[in-house]
Amino acid sequence: MNTLTSPAPLVDPMYFIDAYKIDHRRMYPAGTEAIYSNFTPRSSRIEGVEKVVFFGLQAFLTRVLGQMFDPWFAADEDAVIAGYARRTDGVLGPNAVGSDHIRALHRLGYLPLRFNALPEGTEVPLRVPMFTVENTDPEFFWLTNYIESVLSAEVWLPSTTATLALRMRRLLDDWAATTSEAPAAVDWQGHDFSFRGMSSLESAAASGAGHLLAFAGTDSMVALDWIERFYPVEAGTVLGGSVAATEHSVMCAGGFESEQATFERLLATYPSGVLSVVSDTWDLWTVLTDYLPAIKDQILAREGKLVIRPDSGDPADILCGDPKAAPGSPAAKGVVQLLWDVFGGTTNAKGYRELDSHIGAIYGDSITYERAHDISSRLASAGFASTNVVFGIGSYTYQYNTRDVFGFAMKATWAQVNGEGFDLFKDPVTDSGTKRSAKGRLAVVAGADGELELIEQATVADEALSLLEPVWENGRFLKRHTWNEVVDRVGVRVLR
Repeated sequence: MNTLTSPAPLVDPMYFIDAYKIDHRRMYPAGTEAIYSNFTPRSSRIEGVEKVVFFGLQAFLTRVLGQMFDPWFAADEDAVIAGYARRTDGVLGPNAVGSDHIRALHRLGYLPLRFNALPEGTEVPLRVPMFTVENTDPEFFWLTNYIESVLSAEVWLPSTTATLALRMRRLLDDWAATTSEAPAAVDWQGHDFSFRGMSSLESAAASGAGHLLAFAGTDSMVALDWIERFYPVEAGTVLGGSVAATEHSVMCAGGFESEQATFERLLATYPSGVLSVVSDTWDLWTVLTDYLPAIKDQILAREGKLVIRPDSGDPADILCGDPKAAPGSPAAKGVVQLLWDVFGGTTNAKGYRELDSHIGAIYGDSITYERAHDISSRLASAGFASTNVVFGIGSYTYQYNTRDVFGFAMKATWAQVNGEGFDLFKDPVTDSGTKRSAKGRLAVVAGADGELELIEQATVADEALSLLEPVWENGRFLKRHTWNEVVDRVGVRVLR
């Protein structure tokens, strides 16, 4: 019978490691007192992307090093040690590691680490560190790289999604600048549809927050809680939003023979605001050429916009017209032209057509950067503004990624052994140069052209001037960024 009054925490953060790290403490040279590491995007698999948006460290420090470690430190010491010994003995064999160092950490009562970081929301050039971490107590030198696995897992995804979202935002901003007189519409032109395709609740939330650095539209509600929990939000801020929208089950339940009646009922139920209706449950072209003309007056009488959502086929061909379809057919015209034929609109000062404000279109299946560019280009060629269409950006864009998309890595570059500090580095002869690490202590400064630059083997004076500022030390924050500051630093969204 367990008589301990304070059991071990349900989730033990001391297991948040790769197993091979368990006994690195005894593998470092005798007399090791400090390990200094950095987290850096080393490469890019996306042509033209040479900078990565830094985002997610504050969430990691709050959630993992705070909310998950606090119960561990508060738990009964013997229960914590027993749990650790059971797990490590099971992985490496009885008494392979020992637990005195874990007991000592528990008695210390906090994590003796220091994080210095660039401001979150900064676009960081490849091979420039986003942050550094080192131990503050020589007894726990092993702790620096002990947390590498969980730290990397928590930070690479929101940073990667934020970078991809910013790339998409800039594309849509460019097309809007060329073809539209409604540049503010781009805030809502990229809509996060990725939740169901992400790997977990946590990844959906963290990735969804990265999307919201560039766009306001989201259906990933978990991202809103994630933001409010980890980044202070100024009053009056619009974190993100969505609209009333159907799915295929709604349309199917209305019945094939009554699809027009379903549209009429939905329009009556939602007499104002944006209403998005999936329209290819059966025959998209019949909806566009028969049902919508029949209820045109009802649509134009609303105080809001009806958004037609195709959900199958090639997105560019469906929206812009299929060049292989029979000339003059609905498929050859595409959704946007067919909506124009029924509802009309205006021609803006740039010479591009904008649909009547009561009607619009959204496509949310397999939208990528390349497809968004193709669709915008084909719309422009047909004389339509890019902002006539909203893009649902899903897991096809945000989940089909790994840590290696931007080569994220945490590497030690400096150590202190028996009172002597010395530089660490790796430069494999068998590598292309991607895995070559920086050397020594590091500083980041703005160069003459304003671009961030890395200083290796930094002196004390270099570090004093570095943009890597202390943000967290010995279990407490030294500096926090608000959500508004991070978004403003990225510089493309309007929050109010």
